[in-house]
Amino acid sequence: MLDALEGETMRKIIALTHVTLDGVMQAVGGPDEDPSNGFEYGGWGAPFRDDAGGQSVRQAVSAPFDLLLGRRTYEMFADSWSSNYENPIGKAFNNATKYVVTRTLDHLEWNPSQRIDGDVVAQIRRLKASDGADLQVWGSSVLLQTLIGAELVDEHRMWIYPVVLGKGKRLFADGVPGRNLNLLETHRMPSGVVLNVYRAAGPVARLKQ
Repeated sequence: MLDALEGETMRKIIALTHVTLDGVMQAVGGPDEDPSNGFEYGGWGAPFRDDAGGQSVRQAVSAPFDLLLGRRTYEMFADSWSSNYENPIGKAFNNATKYVVTRTLDHLEWNPSQRIDGDVVAQIRRLKASDGADLQVWGSSVLLQTLIGAELVDEHRMWIYPVVLGKGKRLFADGVPGRNLNLLETHRMPSGVVLNVYRAAGPVARLKQ
């Protein structure tokens, strides 16, 4: 269980997501990453990998941060990065405290890690109010729907790929609350991928009748 003390400064929750033009975030990395619901396009991001894209990810993890992850992403990251201290991305992930939302994992072997269960939204609100670095959310599509629905995401960093899949798990699923976003930065990679950084900017304005 999470045991965080309230601090004076709110930590930001930053969602870092690789998405298609139609908002699909499922299984960008490989065919076995997430084949759930018959998803057949696993690894769709591979043709667009380039040095600029890799540098943009390294830049994203260059400042201190902690991780807030769903169970599936935690296990995948632990398998890929827990013994990789030479790569700057692996070093950053290993140094970060991993806060893991799970009801099934009783023991978290990738240190340092803390388990979050029970009232997830209440515990994450406490975590945001605790002392520490900003919280990065990579992948974790199910957890993201909870965070977006509770309006807990402060910033979105989206790598937007020039591809349309027509199906798959989406970053903004049906039913999430309407919100405005302010575009803070945009960077185009030689591959055609565009990295946009958005900050939450309040509810969507409604036209008066």
